[in-house]
Amino acid sequence: MRVTTLGTGTSQGVPVIACDCEVCLSLDYHDKRTRTSIHIETEGKSFIIDTGPDFRNQVLRERIKQLDAIIFTHEHKDHTAGLDDVRAFNFRQQKDMPIYAKHNVIEQLKQEFSYAFGEKKYPGVPQIKVYEIDNSPFEVEGVLFTPIQVMHLKLPVFGFRVKDFSYITDANYISEEEKEKVKGSKVLVLNALQKETHISHFNLEQAIALAEEIGAEQTYFTHISHRMGLHKEVKTELPDNMHLAHDGLTIEM
Repeated sequence: MRVTTLGTGTSQGVPVIACDCEVCLSLDYHDKRTRTSIHIETEGKSFIIDTGPDFRNQVLRERIKQLDAIIFTHEHKDHTAGLDDVRAFNFRQQKDMPIYAKHNVIEQLKQEFSYAFGEKKYPGVPQIKVYEIDNSPFEVEGVLFTPIQVMHLKLPVFGFRVKDFSYITDANYISEEEKEKVKGSKVLVLNALQKETHISHFNLEQAIALAEEIGAEQTYFTHISHRMGLHKEVKTELPDNMHLAHDGLTIEM
């Protein structure tokens, strides 16, 4: 199994175009954080979780030529805005793109990309096949996904576990029951927005505490704001088995 962090950043905070902080001006590629998404390759299948505004560039950068399905965590724009670009995979693979999401996420996608869901479709629009999921395990191309329901302030968001890998983004609370789904994971990717507390995301201290409780062999922090600080400096502050993820990081399991 191979996991690539396509993007590890966030739309939270001051846009890069207007920011002159040391992270936004950094020439270190570890500090170039596009919106959060991951690519999972297992059993000859290829999946992406979330299609943010940077989806097209991420796929081109990583040279992803096959995509069997897209799974969505929630409906916020920084996790859905790139869905239109699945049309390239429609053309290459000559089939509809399966997407898996909760009911409210599907409804939001239908509003944002109404032209892809209409009865009379203009030639060349994204071809999408929708599968509605709930907080129960489901299979995609024979691969089992287990949803992990977390809270993003008052919004329920799905993380996912695939085999010994768990992925949680946009969260600031996870119940004891849902934590049990994550325990036993060898690798955990978990959101950590910044060092200061935040209303709807774990900060670094909270993320470290949760990672210690989960007890994965390795934990990588994602959905990182520029307010976190420079990658090379923050990584020295972390426990030995915890790391800041970066765009293009590949994890082999």
